Amino acid sequence: SSKQRNTRQAIMSGSVMRCLLLATIAASASGYSAVSPRSAFRGSRVVAPARAAPVTQCTVFMATKTGVKAFVVGVAADSGCGKSTFMRRLTNIFGGSGALLDIGRETNTLVSDKTTVICLDDYHKYDRTGRATQKITALHKDCQDWALMAEHVAAIKNGDVIMKPIYNHITGALDAPEEIVPTDIVILEGLHPMLDDKVRAMLDLSIYLDISDDVKFAWKIQRDMQERGHSLESIKKSIEGRKPDFDAYVAPQRAMADIVIEVLPTQLVDDKEGKFLRVRFIQKAGLDLIKSPFLFDEGSTIEWTPCGKKLTCAYPGIKFKYGQEMYMGAEVTVLEMDGRFDKLDELIYVESALTNSGAKFYGELTQQILKNKDAVGSDNGTGFMQTLCSFKIREAFEKATGKTVEAVSA
Repeated sequence: SSKQRNTRQAIMSGSVMRCLLLATIAASASGYSAVSPRSAFRGSRVVAPARAAPVTQCTVFMATKTGVKAFVVGVAADSGCGKSTFMRRLTNIFGGSGALLDIGRETNTLVSDKTTVICLDDYHKYDRTGRATQKITALHKDCQDWALMAEHVAAIKNGDVIMKPIYNHITGALDAPEEIVPTDIVILEGLHPMLDDKVRAMLDLSIYLDISDDVKFAWKIQRDMQERGHSLESIKKSIEGRKPDFDAYVAPQRAMADIVIEVLPTQLVDDKEGKFLRVRFIQKAGLDLIKSPFLFDEGSTIEWTPCGKKLTCAYPGIKFKYGQEMYMGAEVTVLEMDGRFDKLDELIYVESALTNSGAKFYGELTQQILKNKDAVGSDNGTGFMQTLCSFKIREAFEKATGKTVEAVSA
């Protein structure tokens, strides 16, 4: 009723005023600026040096209306699973160059003209020392501030500015909050975007990056042994220590996701180093916002080896598959690529056989792969499927909002 709405508005107004007063007092006492002054340029912030933030409601939420009600996408994955590369591909498709939010200190937030990527590590309940004291990993559900996460997602979808905490990956500390202004698209990337019922219900689209244990182990050996000098035993210990909580709280989100990008060892050749990959794009059937991509004939079961005069294939070659199956109890369509491309510009031949890709024009998928040719996975199925998934996010955004995203030229 009108009376109830007026009562709620009065309560909210009073809460905000109390919050502002508390924040002002706390800021005076601590030397911390609770609300960052905003310049005319969104990427520029004037922020006090990092220090422990005073605990008031205002340091985490400011009800400032922006008029932009965000389309929110959840992207779940373990660390080292290619989220950063995926975010760069996505940002490119929506235009503008992604960059870390300019707050003059450590941040995990990636922004561009239309997109904001929020790292869910920022909602850790404990810092690194606290996790050690509590004997809890960052993957455990009890390590996350679910109430604050849900409050912030609701605010962003309502077009409100938030003051989001920061988890400092360098120091392991919980730093002073930063101001987040909603953009057209907000990506929640991290370990648990779908685990909490309230947060999951507010997601407009959900994606899971699923790297098999064999591939993940091969990648970690390459990165941690060859690049960081870690021993094989320490790598195994790290993986085994994370696995129970990963299996309990991260992996179950595969069943909740609208799209899963599954990365597996190749079936074309014996490869222990993860140089060749089999990648599957798994999409739930019957989604309202996006169509299922398919090869040649929708609803058929296809196996295709395109190597020949139109596609250069060195050993062990490339194989595509398409069909329907059951995945985690749901009907899905699956598009699969095994192997890697020798010449990226020849990808356009594969693109000619693909329908419902979400591309704006024939050749856009190839164009985007070439644009990001130096990114990890551009010559194999990870780059192909991540680009396809980015198109699907754009397709969903346009249908849900009625807004049009112009294709970005090379």
